[in-house]
Amino acid sequence: MRVYLPSTLTAARTALADRAVPAGLAFAVTPAVREWYAQSDLEEMEYAALLAAARACLRLLDADALAPRRRVVFVADVDDGTVRVRDDLDRGVVEVTGTIPLAKVRAVHVDDPEAEPAVAAAAAAILEADLGGEDAAFVVDGAEGHELLWYATQELADLF
Repeated sequence: MRVYLPSTLTAARTALADRAVPAGLAFAVTPAVREWYAQSDLEEMEYAALLAAARACLRLLDADALAPRRRVVFVADVDDGTVRVRDDLDRGVVEVTGTIPLAKVRAVHVDDPEAEPAVAAAAAAILEADLGGEDAAFVVDGAEGHELLWYATQELADLF
């Protein structure tokens, strides 16, 4: 199963040093995503999972005041046995139960440094947006307007 793991540059540096991405909540094309996007193809559903992971990065950044204000999403192919679907939490959420060797990471998506001001504002507003604040949702949308850049795992060290 392909999973999209939200992260930060601080956590990505640790993953690079450990040569593994830690277990945790991620996003994937789950049955609920397939049902919600019934008229879409797999590529569109995977893009939706990537965007959901990018939004989750904002919550991680809100909790880690020292991390650079850039969203990071690891894309990995993992064995189905290491993934538990958690559509009860939100559409597309999965729980990865074991660490993921860096060799299984297919790509890393990261914000361009130009996005940092918008991402910083969105991280500060994400909880209010989650609670339905319209102004906060507008701020979060500002960050989501920045496309994540694609990096190969071999380029991960260049981000620090």
